Amino acid sequence: MIEKKVPFFKIKKIYLNFLKKQEKGKDIFYDKLGQLKNFYIPICYSIYKWHLIKKKVLVIGLSGGQGSGKTTITEIIKIILKKKYNLNVISFSIDDFYKTHKQRKEMSKKIHRLFLTRGVPGTHDLKLLKRCFASLFKKNFKSFLIPKFDKSKDDRLSKNKWTKVKKRPDILIFEGWCLGAKHQTNKKLNKITNLLEKNYDKRLIWRTKVNNELKKRYKKIFRIINKLIFLEAPNFDYIYKWRLLQEKKLAKNKSGKKIMSKSQIKNFIMHYERITRQMLIDLKSNSNVVVKIDKRHKLSKIKFN
Repeated sequence: MIEKKVPFFKIKKIYLNFLKKQEKGKDIFYDKLGQLKNFYIPICYSIYKWHLIKKKVLVIGLSGGQGSGKTTITEIIKIILKKKYNLNVISFSIDDFYKTHKQRKEMSKKIHRLFLTRGVPGTHDLKLLKRCFASLFKKNFKSFLIPKFDKSKDDRLSKNKWTKVKKRPDILIFEGWCLGAKHQTNKKLNKITNLLEKNYDKRLIWRTKVNNELKKRYKKIFRIINKLIFLEAPNFDYIYKWRLLQEKKLAKNKSGKKIMSKSQIKNFIMHYERITRQMLIDLKSNSNVVVKIDKRHKLSKIKFN
């Protein structure tokens, strides 16, 4: 596959138009052209090179904490790969594979009450995810559906609203907050991370189950990823701030969708805290690309491992 000789100004124009649509009020993007030249173009060029070597569907994992910008970054990467490199790119999130509210309710009764809240390993429908990957790699490709999850309703959308993949892609961008996460030792598991664990998981049932899911079933899923990009936040406190910002954006949306209060978000984020903190340690060296995000939510450094 030959790189298209697309003038930079054309890529720049499409990119800037996309960002303009994302901006609302005081919520603006910093150093837009600098981010394009120093981060997005190099990342996309590396993906293009990896694809030439792989010569099959390349699965790019995009991992990072809540509110780190995975969805926006995914869309920007898709724009550049399509326009500059003429690649067929699709994307989906591990969030779209959450178990239904009914399934999680059953888990909360049978295993632990905290499994009612979506997010942690164990609350995804891995059988459905595996089927989608199997469809992607089939020798004789046939169109298949990717599920959609409505976070405002905390449930999966009906099948008629799922995304149909009609053609085998060159690149799949698989994004998710816990991609590449490692399980912890029993010693670390015994240490309480926050009030949620202290008050509701005194017997370690919930976190042990989550840890075992990472150790066994999720590890197999993560092996499908060919290259992993990790968005590194300054620290966990910023994950909370950015997730809060996400909810404020939903409030401005005027869609009438249900949003969470500040205290609800704080409680929600506690479910993710243990794994997120561990990822901030592990994935600095266990990712193919590490992109540091500064306190202003701007991409600040990039490292190719």
